[in-house]
Amino acid sequence: MSNTDYTSIPFGEKARIIQELVPGKQITLAHVIANPDHDLYAKIGLDPADGQSRGVIGIVNTSPAEMTIIAGDIATKASGVRLGFVDRFSGTLVITGTVSQVEAAMSAILSYTSETLGFAVCPITRT
Repeated sequence: MSNTDYTSIPFGEKARIIQELVPGKQITLAHVIANPDHDLYAKIGLDPADGQSRGVIGIVNTSPAEMTIIAGDIATKASGVRLGFVDRFSGTLVITGTVSQVEAAMSAILSYTSETLGFAVCPITRT
């Protein structure tokens, strides 16, 4: 059996799959969700009563994952965004604020990581 042919595994035998994460220096996602549905806030764990439903959600994914901590610091210092979620294990940062606040925070994160740290960065996308 070749190591990529999973269709010919005999019944009762288990396939062994090895996944490996090779962290690079990159921002893999920088997305702005303008005017999201209020249900989205609850589904991703943001509390509207805590002032986190101010119109826009920003999502950033970093590698290495610890960069998320620095990205959160940059975001809050660059504009008046609030931190919705900082996961230093998966590399996910969620911020909330106005359109201009979130876009300013995203731009600051991408600029710093690209110019100062030499990261590969993706463009900011919007929905």
